[in-house]
Amino acid sequence: MKRILNNAISLMVVVIVLFLMLPLPAPVLDVLIVVNIALSTMILMITMTISEALEFSIFPSLLLVTTLFRLGLNVSSTRLILSNGGQAGVVIEAFGNLITQGNIVIGVLIFLIIVLVQFIVITKGAERVSEVAARFTLDAMPGKQMAIDADLSSGLIDEKEARTRRYKIQKEADFYGAMDGATKIVKGDAIMSLIITAINFVAGLIIGVVQGGGDINTVLSIYSIATIGDGLVSQLPALMISTATGMIVTRSVSDGSLNTDVISQFKAQPRAILSTGVILVLLGFFPGTPTLPLLLVGGALIGVGVVGGRSMEEAKAQEAAQQLQAEQAAPAAEAAAGEADFYKDISNVYSLLPVEPIEMEFGYSLIPLVDEGSGGKLISRIVIFRRQYAQDMGFVIPSIRLHDGAALGTNQYVVRIRGEEVARGEILVDYYLALDPPNPTGEIDGIETVEPAYGIPSRWILPENKEMAEIYGYTVITPLTVMLTHLTEVIKKHAHELLGRAETMQLVETLKKTEPDLVNDAIPGIISYSGLEKILRALLKEGIPIRDLGLILEAIVDVGANRDPDFVTEQVRSRLSRTITRRFCENGQLRVVTLDAEVEKKILSALTKNDQGVYLALGPDIMQQLMTQLGEMRKKFQELSQTPIVLTSQVIRVYLSRMISQFYPDYYVLAFSEIANNVQIQAIGNVTLPAGQV
Repeated sequence: MKRILNNAISLMVVVIVLFLMLPLPAPVLDVLIVVNIALSTMILMITMTISEALEFSIFPSLLLVTTLFRLGLNVSSTRLILSNGGQAGVVIEAFGNLITQGNIVIGVLIFLIIVLVQFIVITKGAERVSEVAARFTLDAMPGKQMAIDADLSSGLIDEKEARTRRYKIQKEADFYGAMDGATKIVKGDAIMSLIITAINFVAGLIIGVVQGGGDINTVLSIYSIATIGDGLVSQLPALMISTATGMIVTRSVSDGSLNTDVISQFKAQPRAILSTGVILVLLGFFPGTPTLPLLLVGGALIGVGVVGGRSMEEAKAQEAAQQLQAEQAAPAAEAAAGEADFYKDISNVYSLLPVEPIEMEFGYSLIPLVDEGSGGKLISRIVIFRRQYAQDMGFVIPSIRLHDGAALGTNQYVVRIRGEEVARGEILVDYYLALDPPNPTGEIDGIETVEPAYGIPSRWILPENKEMAEIYGYTVITPLTVMLTHLTEVIKKHAHELLGRAETMQLVETLKKTEPDLVNDAIPGIISYSGLEKILRALLKEGIPIRDLGLILEAIVDVGANRDPDFVTEQVRSRLSRTITRRFCENGQLRVVTLDAEVEKKILSALTKNDQGVYLALGPDIMQQLMTQLGEMRKKFQELSQTPIVLTSQVIRVYLSRMISQFYPDYYVLAFSEIANNVQIQAIGNVTLPAGQV
């Protein structure tokens, strides 16, 4: 039985095709016509209740099936009209009498108006909307892909969820592409209905007058009513399907078969089924309508809708009961001692002195984003980011203290590192943030602002404008994503400040489990924990992963003891060339800015040594020339969506990096020795000096 139900739709399509060849008795045709009207009404109701097109992803295939069903009934009714003296059942006769009201001319005119509305207004409009939606959906795909890549790189989502989102975007594009083609079916159906109507009328007159020898007025009356009734019962469902087409493309796609999707998605809409049944029952009480078929189909739909609604309510009630039981089973938290009594003990005051490595404070309205009891997902996203960052960079982010702040605005949040504020932002929980694209195809209303993590011009938009903003090319992100992206970017920028002595010792202890001999050789004989901490901090500050701590210690051992920390760090970076190449290279290519040979000589000659170490002492004019050119080339990197990189010799790399970071913190300075041999280096600019300053 279950197998038959799962293949019911396939069997129905085969039966519909047989309608084109096999004659149907008038009573069967009456019921099938009412079923066709009910099905069209149900589809229209579903398209008006869903929130996005993917909830009714079977629509393109369903559109083809319903059109074929309608044409099959049309052919069967034509066969009955022409072979049975204009008698094709009570439904067609009732609709014909209902529209003509005893006046054939008025009936014909009203029928033509309905057909023209269907063909010119609804069908033509739905076709145009489908074309535009398909084009805009394809145009918006790169922006959506960039948003997924940004969430993946920041640790907001894992690789599995990223694949799921990319799959959904692809299926969404396929859906709208299918809808663009499906609207042509609707247009062809409207044209075919006009042709069949003309055939019924002309052929009926010929058969009735020429072959039957009847009176022309009588024949005209009989076949006009039958033709108009047949056309109306065909055009009414077609009109509703065309309207549903326009609705669904203005709102991607399931993984199951068509049989499974049809049954499951209709089953999930008991209100639409119940509403359709009520409408049919009410129509059955109108004078002149086919009461019995309408009441039969309508009553059946009401029964299905009521049973389906009760099943959904029982499922919700069971879920609520389980949740309440879980809450009651949880142990109640012990009441904390009063604040005044607690701090009477002076030793308790010392608990206020420790400084949190990372702290995030937020306003009252942002609490639902954090509170897991209210469905907040910030903590789970932070856990995902911590795991991703540890895998990428080899450093475990410390625990983040999250708490509300009475001194902040309701929509504000603050990020502190070691107790000091380093970032601040403001988000609107009930809105979406739309990042302005370079060339938007349309303007969207919203509250103008700036994305806090990257400084991108943006605007806060209402949820109902989300899909239209994506069509126009905006990248739309949720408030939680905005806040989390800002937090993760701040942590990445200040990761070197979070690496302390305890974290360094923890990393060494973890390495000792797998390479104890290397650790014993290096620490403390070759380098102390404080010296290793300085090197690891220097690497993290310039975005170099420290995950391969064994290789880092091997490089330190090879250099030997009592060497300058900057020199040791540069040697370590050379040993990490594959890691650095993977970090900055894209598709086997590295776009960089290079320095003229004379510029490198000038910088090398400006290196000065004192008691504190070596520093770069360039004149202000030369420094201004260098920074101006680097600023102009930085714009080229932004146009290419590339990380700005300066490539130079190993001798001056660290000193040049310190100088540039004061003006352009997003620049990375790499040495030739840090790039793998199989990488293609493309220079997009060369920094030079005027002839008088060389």
